[in-house]
Amino acid sequence: MAEVAGQEKAWSAGGTYSLPISPLVRPLASAYEKDMKKTSMIILEARSLLILGLPLVGSQVAQFAVHTTDTLMLGWYSVLALAQVTLGAQVCFIAFIATSGFAFAILPMVAKSMAEDDSQSARRATRMGLWVSTLAAALLLLPMWYARPLLEAMGQDPTVAQGAQDYLRIAGFGLWPALWGLVLRSYLSALEHAGIVLWVSLFVLMANALINYALIFGNWGLPELGLQGAAIASVMAQTLALLGFVVYIQFYFPEQQMFARFWRFDGSAALAVTRLAVPISATALAESGLFAASAFMMGWLGHLELAAHGIVLQLVALSFMVHMGLSQAGTVRAGKAFARQDWPSVRRTACVTMGLSSVAAIVAIFFFLMTPQLLISAFLDPKDPLTAEILRIGTLLLILAALFQFVDAAQVVALSLLRGLQDTKVPMWIAAISYWLIGLPISYILGFWFGFQEAGIWMGLVVGLGLAALLLWLRFYQLAGRGA
Repeated sequence: MAEVAGQEKAWSAGGTYSLPISPLVRPLASAYEKDMKKTSMIILEARSLLILGLPLVGSQVAQFAVHTTDTLMLGWYSVLALAQVTLGAQVCFIAFIATSGFAFAILPMVAKSMAEDDSQSARRATRMGLWVSTLAAALLLLPMWYARPLLEAMGQDPTVAQGAQDYLRIAGFGLWPALWGLVLRSYLSALEHAGIVLWVSLFVLMANALINYALIFGNWGLPELGLQGAAIASVMAQTLALLGFVVYIQFYFPEQQMFARFWRFDGSAALAVTRLAVPISATALAESGLFAASAFMMGWLGHLELAAHGIVLQLVALSFMVHMGLSQAGTVRAGKAFARQDWPSVRRTACVTMGLSSVAAIVAIFFFLMTPQLLISAFLDPKDPLTAEILRIGTLLLILAALFQFVDAAQVVALSLLRGLQDTKVPMWIAAISYWLIGLPISYILGFWFGFQEAGIWMGLVVGLGLAALLLWLRFYQLAGRGA
């Protein structure tokens, strides 16, 4: 009878036979079951992240490819136009990043509200994100309109500065639809409706390419507008994207009444969005400002260095969009786990997100190291006499860019996870110190004092991003270690 009792029920309720488990083996079996359960949960987390993240990656790549198309076609048009747009696009990007915090704040706020089944708070936050984004876009239009004196005061070539201003006087009007589109993208992403974000982005990419081809070169009977044509195409692309998101939300979420009585200002919701958004914008501005400052320093070296720098930035930023899309999925997943105070899930989301992002970094490193000339030459006219020199400079920079692929991925994933935990102030200070007090001075010292020029400038970028990645992950584990 004791032997029978020790078999712990030979037949289960379903009629399957269960072998007796020895007391000596039971601890090993228990550990094996825990490992299998942990592995299964990691696989499920990776599946959930990919389902949400792959459309976001695609949309990020497609959206950025709009700017890459501008650079690509203007590189075919002329090297001078490429240098002018590199400078103008950096200013435009700074303006966009400085005001994008209101959109990025929506992502964790809506994710947390939906996890708490509070759709009203999600709607209030989104509407006020649109409000404050409108105000921010209006305030930045004036300095973008008179950009030339500011750029010349920073030591830029007058001809390049004038072209950059010509570009900005048109592209600046795209800031408002770009910010609104980003807010609505964040809202839809938090609702895990990322598929529409991808499809709208792909449509806009194709439309932008066609408009660029027509207006830059004067095809199909239209005037040849050069860089101004690229600016017009960008504004039209941003407007089309915004219209796509508005129509989708009105059709699929009519009960939200997102745009009904839009003129009513919600002070408490606007304050909540602003409190979270300002540190996010400051953090993003610190990073984008580092790259913008590197463009200005390249401009001091010459317009060939600036043109090569612009091409490499496009390639680096394109790979960065993959990390951005995955990290935004991580923000949503971490934000929902944070709402439940489920810290093991938060940590699991962090590990899986970083693992997927690392795979993407390995792929980018492979292409940057194996095919640098092929990638850079795609942006240049082979008949241009300056192409060979730009190719030489760009190849060196792209090899250096491969050095910071892992740290660039690590810092954006950590930042996004911390946003999911609604921790934005400490990351803001980490970014400011890493990029501006460490990375930028090293870029200047190596580039100009030690004479490494363009290579030295990029080495400073590597150091700044690496330090930020280390400190941001330490901050994340400080917060997410609860319940470990």
